[in-house]
Amino acid sequence: MLHGITKGRKLMKPKHNSIHLSLAGLVIVLSILLLGGCAKKADNKVIIFASAEDYRVEHMQKRFAEEFPDLDITVEYLTTGNHAAKLMAELTKTECDITYDLEYGYLNQIAQAGGLAKLTNYDLSIFTDDTAISEYYLPELRNGGSIIINPAVLAKYNLAVPASYQDLLKPEYKNLISMANPKSSGTGYMFLKSLVNAWGEDAAFTYFEELTKNILQYTSSGSGPVNALLQGEVAIGLGMTAQAVTKINDGADLKILFFDEGSPYSLYGLGIINGKENKEAVQRVFNFLYTTIGYEMVELFYPERIYKDTIFEIENYPQDINYADMSNDTIEEKQHLLARWNF
Repeated sequence: MLHGITKGRKLMKPKHNSIHLSLAGLVIVLSILLLGGCAKKADNKVIIFASAEDYRVEHMQKRFAEEFPDLDITVEYLTTGNHAAKLMAELTKTECDITYDLEYGYLNQIAQAGGLAKLTNYDLSIFTDDTAISEYYLPELRNGGSIIINPAVLAKYNLAVPASYQDLLKPEYKNLISMANPKSSGTGYMFLKSLVNAWGEDAAFTYFEELTKNILQYTSSGSGPVNALLQGEVAIGLGMTAQAVTKINDGADLKILFFDEGSPYSLYGLGIINGKENKEAVQRVFNFLYTTIGYEMVELFYPERIYKDTIFEIENYPQDINYADMSNDTIEEKQHLLARWNF
């Protein structure tokens, strides 16, 4: 006889085990459904880092909503410096899928560090030769600079319209010139770089040492000189052509000039973060930027030429602009020149 077991009585399995198994199965099914839903949601999400002006970001968002109602697209604005620094620090680990509106120098630096995907199946022949220079990013726009004057302020002080950079050194223009600081503004830097290329580095820095005597202030942003002109604080501004045209079309009495050295400019582009290029949603959005948004941005806001066979016109925007030599516009060159800038 076996102790502890009653002869003739059947042993029964606890019923709660079957309940546990059923619950476990339910948890597994729910987990699969939830994971599938999350994966689907993640597949439909696209994050764009952009440094464009708010009105251009608004235009993009409106067009994305119209074209891709099935996608969750986030356009996150970052200043140029923060945008570039964040991508350089994070590279392929970033949440960003598409970088938009970064200067070529920054894009080249990120590409060299392995942060950008190589772009294939994009026809670069549609772009002008001086803009289509990389297989890691596409041209987006050309932002040109010019000498902008307020005729009323010149007349107030009985001053002539300047005809050259050398004219800006005349003592009668003291405290009547505004320029953006190259250390904080891409607009300021492109004026510096253009004269370094035109005259040589030492001659350009000697020039800016003299010009500083006539500068009311080096503004922190590229829009500062035009704003100072509008407020009547200065007579002459080294600023952005597109901004000046916008203000002229809004009724401001400003004039746009170009000197013999040509219009300085910066090139901006867009690219895909390395590893994100095979994501279907990213491909769809990037292709739309390439085929549609790119043309719209140039047509509506920055008509300076980047397309070979397409010329856009905006009222009062200068035509047939002679551009300055902006070669060797690398991050290394920029760091070198800005280290020397102490005005």
